[in-house]
Amino acid sequence: MPTTQAGAPVAIDWECLSNLAGDGVFAARLALANVSAQAIAPGWQLYFNACRKVVPGSVSAGFAIEHVNGDLFRLTALGDAPWAPGEVLEIGYRAQFWVISLTDAPLGFYLLTKEGGVIDLGDPRILPFARVEQRMRHAEDRVPPDDAAQRHADNAAVHLLPQALVGRITPRPLSARFGTDLCRLGCDSAVAHEPGLTREAAFLRTLLDTLPPARADAVPVMLETGPVAVDGVPEEAAGEAYLLDIAIDSVRLRGAAAHGVFNAIQTLRQLVEIDGHLPAGRVLDAPRFAHRGMMLDVARHFAGVETVLRLLDCMASYKLNRFHFHLTDDEGWRLPVAALPELIEVGARRGVSLDGSPCLPPSFGSGADIGASAGTGHYSHADFIAILRHAHARHIEVIPEFNMPGHARAAVLAMRVRHDRLLAAGDVAGALAYRLDDPDDISRYESVQLWRDNVICIARPSVDRFVDTVVAEVKELYSRAGVPLRAIHLGGDEVPNGAWLGSPLCRARMEERGWVDVAELRTDFVARCRAILRRHGLQFAGWDDTALTHAAGGAPAPEPRFAGPDFHAYVWNNAWGSGQEDIAYRLANAGYGVVLSNAANLYFDLACAKDPEEPGYYWAGFVGMRQAFAFCPLDQGAVPAFDAMGRAVPAALLARLEKLEGGRIAGLQGQLWGENAHSRARIEYLVAPRLLALAERAWSPDPGWRLIADPLVRARRIDADWNEFANRLGQRALPRLDRAPLAYGYRLPPPGVELREGEIRASVALPGLALRYAFDGGEPDADSPRYTGPLPVPPGATAFTIASFDTRGRRSRSATIALKDADHA
Repeated sequence: MPTTQAGAPVAIDWECLSNLAGDGVFAARLALANVSAQAIAPGWQLYFNACRKVVPGSVSAGFAIEHVNGDLFRLTALGDAPWAPGEVLEIGYRAQFWVISLTDAPLGFYLLTKEGGVIDLGDPRILPFARVEQRMRHAEDRVPPDDAAQRHADNAAVHLLPQALVGRITPRPLSARFGTDLCRLGCDSAVAHEPGLTREAAFLRTLLDTLPPARADAVPVMLETGPVAVDGVPEEAAGEAYLLDIAIDSVRLRGAAAHGVFNAIQTLRQLVEIDGHLPAGRVLDAPRFAHRGMMLDVARHFAGVETVLRLLDCMASYKLNRFHFHLTDDEGWRLPVAALPELIEVGARRGVSLDGSPCLPPSFGSGADIGASAGTGHYSHADFIAILRHAHARHIEVIPEFNMPGHARAAVLAMRVRHDRLLAAGDVAGALAYRLDDPDDISRYESVQLWRDNVICIARPSVDRFVDTVVAEVKELYSRAGVPLRAIHLGGDEVPNGAWLGSPLCRARMEERGWVDVAELRTDFVARCRAILRRHGLQFAGWDDTALTHAAGGAPAPEPRFAGPDFHAYVWNNAWGSGQEDIAYRLANAGYGVVLSNAANLYFDLACAKDPEEPGYYWAGFVGMRQAFAFCPLDQGAVPAFDAMGRAVPAALLARLEKLEGGRIAGLQGQLWGENAHSRARIEYLVAPRLLALAERAWSPDPGWRLIADPLVRARRIDADWNEFANRLGQRALPRLDRAPLAYGYRLPPPGVELREGEIRASVALPGLALRYAFDGGEPDADSPRYTGPLPVPPGATAFTIASFDTRGRRSRSATIALKDADHA
């Protein structure tokens, strides 16, 4: 019998039957049980969200599954018989592509009864992905399942290092020298500082207040600005350089500017022990790249203020300095605009409205209940100002994003509601003032996320008014916060083919301008947005799509008209096989300031590994810690490359890629798209510790891998560097992340384990993390025995379970192996 959400009348099981069911499709099964005491009247409708489109005509006889819009689907029974108590409906179907994880399964079921009732049913019980045909995408899938044995094999690349060989600071500094002498800080240490460093002194005092009194041993701390002798620092980041001098009787933090002093405090935080002791020594440091960013998407699922502030604190701890705030998308608009209240009234509410008030439909399993939905929520102006100030105090620039002209359904629907309300009141001019769609548009398109109506009609003058109004509001909020605003990101990615082709308004504008391709209409829109931002004294930022030509039949190429220092191109689509593998270097060589946001290395919403329980998509591959760490920003071909299916990238393709020749790479940025980031716990799990690998590549000196000509020597160097970094995290960085007040909820890697020659051998990807185990079906906890080396199989034992633990007692997913066939002799 399927399992049910407490109190729900319907229990649901879902199972992937096979990903090898046909060319580009998989077979699946739903089992729906009426577990109530009453019959459900015919005419019921069952809704759910799924990221795969059902193949028409493939559903079991007597049922239909219809694609509503986006990822929302509706299942109905075609007959007129009631659904009897205890009756189980078995429904098979086929859908596009494949499903290999919990993330791929349909989620967020709810029932609409014939009488008009709406009942949330929650997520189904998802049956295990156990068979080969359930864990392979298709016959060319070369990525092995990430099971206990595979993890153990992968973990052979790392081994526990003595602490003397493990760096103390993440990201790795330019230089750090420490002796054997110690000094001691305490809550009673005196702090002296220049007048312009009051804020930095307050941060230092917060750190010192967590330490016990050092009394007579307490050494004073001096904060100052002044020259810091380092070479090769990007001009924009010159003020971030710092010198940290730790003597046995004093500590001096010097920054090239206040930001440098703040960076020195973050390094000091990593060096001081819980009792206040720290090693005497000297750290000289400066960043490799000026832009070291992290993007958080709060449109797909809303993230509360405290969650955002915790992310900012984590970023600051590892010297990241740009927060890209993705505030809008098809599934949500999160910031109020005073002149346009519908943006929040409609665009910040998701679910099924019981009173007829307009809202967005459920997405990504967010459910029917608007109030309980993780898709509902927005930041008040006070909230937003608090976020800006929190970031600014940590020397983090907040770059807000309002995505358009695609990914704009929330705004389009909200402005349609506004139009209809004002029109009904007789205000025709007001109704048209901010309308974003063409009511006569018959264009047929479908976005990557399966929306059919998510693109703004960029021929309307009202669109320019809308952009100007939003920009003016945001600028005012920054002014109220006392925080400078330098650039606004206007998205611009993934406009689906077919958009605007059937719009009379777009056709009229094209004829008026003599354009024959909608690509020219799109380029004109980017130019108009750039002009609006310039009028407000702001720079333009957008995804790489905004900096490329999009002529029909032609390969994307840099658009020469926009290249310049006030146009920032964030390059994301570098997946091998995309045809755009080198587009970042081509844009940089053409004169754009490029932020590397590469999906195959820096998309932290993608799954860490090919494990059914690992959350996240994987369209650009599986992005584990090593993929982020081994990213070579200035020569992506220097590290062996594999496509999303695990196939080696042909040497001929690598040879064709354009090289970086003097172009400007502003920096790197990690992305956390929100489709599966439905809670603070999930956000922190996805972000860290990958964020630390991002910081290592964005801040630390070039490791020089690309300069090593011999591929074998280069590979050995990368392996050695990875081993040190993995040890640095396991032995030093993660234990410090466990400490209050941040105590970040980072991902703990599941162990690898195998049974060999009668012994149990286990390993972990980050040496230094504790492994604890149990036998015969028990789950290890923080008091279980610690694994320190190979174990004999106890007589009669049938199963072995092991997990990794942090210093707080949190545990990873466990790994279990059967012992019943072991030799117990």
